[in-house]
Amino acid sequence: MPSLARSSESKSSSDGVLSRISNSSVAKKGKAAASNVSYVTKRLLKSTGKAAWIVATTFIVLGLPLIIEMEREAQFNELELQQSSLLGAPPAQPAFPGLPN
Repeated sequence: MPSLARSSESKSSSDGVLSRISNSSVAKKGKAAASNVSYVTKRLLKSTGKAAWIVATTFIVLGLPLIIEMEREAQFNELELQQSSLLGAPPAQPAFPGLPN
Protein backbone atom coordinates (compact mmCIF):
# COMPACT_ATOMS: atom_id res chain seq x y z
CA MET A 1 0.00 0.00 0.00
CA PRO A 2 2.79 2.48 0.52
CA SER A 3 3.52 2.44 -3.22
CA LEU A 4 -0.08 3.47 -4.00
CA ALA A 5 0.19 6.36 -1.62
CA ARG A 6 3.35 7.55 -3.31
CA SER A 7 1.82 7.39 -6.83
CA SER A 8 -1.21 9.39 -5.74
CA GLU A 9 1.06 11.96 -4.07
CA SER A 10 3.16 12.37 -7.21
CA LYS A 11 0.01 12.64 -9.32
CA SER A 12 -1.43 15.39 -7.14
CA SER A 13 1.87 17.28 -7.15
CA SER A 14 2.09 17.14 -10.96
CA ASP A 15 -1.51 18.35 -11.24
CA GLY A 16 -0.55 21.20 -8.99
CA VAL A 17 2.36 22.16 -11.24
CA LEU A 18 0.19 22.07 -14.39
CA SER A 19 -2.57 24.07 -12.77
CA ARG A 20 -0.05 26.64 -11.48
CA ILE A 21 1.49 26.96 -14.95
CA SER A 22 -1.86 27.26 -16.73
CA ASN A 23 -3.10 29.81 -14.20
CA SER A 24 0.06 31.94 -14.35
CA SER A 25 -0.08 35.49 -15.68
CA VAL A 26 2.21 34.62 -18.60
CA ALA A 27 -0.10 31.79 -19.70
CA LYS A 28 -3.16 34.04 -19.37
CA LYS A 29 -1.49 36.76 -21.45
CA GLY A 30 -0.50 34.16 -24.05
CA LYS A 31 -4.05 32.86 -24.28
CA ALA A 32 -5.40 36.39 -24.61
CA ALA A 33 -2.87 37.21 -27.35
CA ALA A 34 -3.72 34.01 -29.24
CA SER A 35 -7.42 34.85 -28.96
CA ASN A 36 -6.82 38.37 -30.29
CA VAL A 37 -4.73 37.10 -33.19
CA SER A 38 -7.44 34.59 -34.06
CA TYR A 39 -10.14 37.29 -33.99
CA VAL A 40 -8.12 39.69 -36.16
CA THR A 41 -7.28 36.93 -38.64
CA LYS A 42 -10.93 35.93 -38.99
CA ARG A 43 -12.01 39.53 -39.54
CA LEU A 44 -9.23 40.12 -42.06
CA LEU A 45 -10.14 37.02 -44.05
CA LYS A 46 -13.81 37.98 -43.98
CA SER A 47 -13.15 41.52 -45.25
CA THR A 48 -10.66 40.25 -47.84
CA GLY A 49 -13.28 37.84 -49.13
CA LYS A 50 -15.81 40.64 -49.43
CA ALA A 51 -13.33 42.83 -51.31
CA ALA A 52 -12.44 39.97 -53.67
CA TRP A 53 -16.14 39.36 -54.40
CA ILE A 54 -16.68 43.06 -55.17
CA VAL A 55 -13.68 43.18 -57.50
CA ALA A 56 -14.67 39.97 -59.29
CA THR A 57 -18.29 40.98 -59.87
CA THR A 58 -17.26 44.45 -61.02
CA PHE A 59 -14.86 42.92 -63.54
CA ILE A 60 -17.53 40.52 -64.81
CA VAL A 61 -20.13 43.28 -65.20
CA LEU A 62 -17.87 46.01 -66.60
CA GLY A 63 -14.59 44.56 -67.82
CA LEU A 64 -15.64 41.39 -69.59
CA PRO A 65 -18.11 43.03 -72.01
CA LEU A 66 -15.46 45.63 -72.86
CA ILE A 67 -12.89 42.92 -73.62
CA ILE A 68 -15.41 41.01 -75.77
CA GLU A 69 -16.32 44.14 -77.71
CA MET A 70 -12.67 45.04 -78.31
CA GLU A 71 -12.00 41.51 -79.59
CA ARG A 72 -15.03 41.71 -81.88
CA GLU A 73 -13.85 45.04 -83.29
CA ALA A 74 -10.34 43.66 -83.87
CA GLN A 75 -11.83 40.70 -85.78
CA PHE A 76 -13.98 43.06 -87.84
CA ASN A 77 -10.96 45.20 -88.71
CA GLU A 78 -8.98 42.13 -89.70
CA LEU A 79 -11.85 40.87 -91.90
CA GLU A 80 -12.16 44.29 -93.51
CA LEU A 81 -8.42 44.33 -94.24
CA GLN A 82 -8.58 40.86 -95.81
CA GLN A 83 -11.53 41.83 -98.01
CA SER A 84 -9.84 45.01 -99.19
CA SER A 85 -6.66 43.10 -100.06
CA LEU A 86 -8.69 40.55 -102.07
CA LEU A 87 -10.38 43.32 -104.05
CA GLY A 88 -7.04 44.97 -104.78
CA ALA A 89 -7.82 48.22 -103.03
CA PRO A 90 -5.06 49.82 -100.98
CA PRO A 91 -5.41 49.21 -97.24
CA ALA A 92 -7.37 51.84 -95.40
CA GLN A 93 -5.50 54.55 -93.51
CA PRO A 94 -5.89 54.44 -89.73
CA ALA A 95 -8.12 57.06 -88.20
CA PHE A 96 -5.18 58.41 -86.21
CA PRO A 97 -1.89 58.51 -88.14
CA GLY A 98 0.95 56.89 -86.30
CA LEU A 99 -1.26 54.34 -84.55
CA PRO A 100 -1.58 50.76 -85.76
CA ASN A 101 -4.87 49.50 -87.18
